[in-house]
Amino acid sequence: MIRHAEIPPPSDDKRWRIVNATMRRYGYTSQALIESLHAVQEAFGYLDDSSLRFVANRLQVPLSKAYGVATFYQFFSLKPPAKHNCVVCLGTACYIKGSKQMADILGQAYNVALGEMTADGQFALLSAHCVGGCGQAPVAVIDGEIVSGLTPENIAEIVREKISNGS
Repeated sequence: MIRHAEIPPPSDDKRWRIVNATMRRYGYTSQALIESLHAVQEAFGYLDDSSLRFVANRLQVPLSKAYGVATFYQFFSLKPPAKHNCVVCLGTACYIKGSKQMADILGQAYNVALGEMTADGQFALLSAHCVGGCGQAPVAVIDGEIVSGLTPENIAEIVREKISNGS
């Protein structure tokens, strides 16, 4: 019988060493599930089917549990990331200062629905319930950088500038 610690990763990619180190640190137990999925997400940008199967098998947890965790927590993605991401905060402080309207404006500007990615994979418009910038509301996270001073009038231009400067 194959021990779970001997199950090979989905590919020969060296980034799997990072994931294995995370699982090893927890003794290949179910307590490593969230940390292991986070390691996969950090290493590969998202959690694909083979990654979920590998982690579930290695940690001896049902695939349904791994999938449940991956879909419950907002910071996990089951799809490859877009080249550029804009996360509009829809927390209370941001919402009452127009963040929903700003998300709608960005959706129109980039022809994409909230929570989706453009067909070419260049831009994703996402939302979060709070990004911790309540004192600077409304805020958005553009390619990992929290940006404040946003209004419905300037959001599209600021996002366009940030994306073009970060290409």
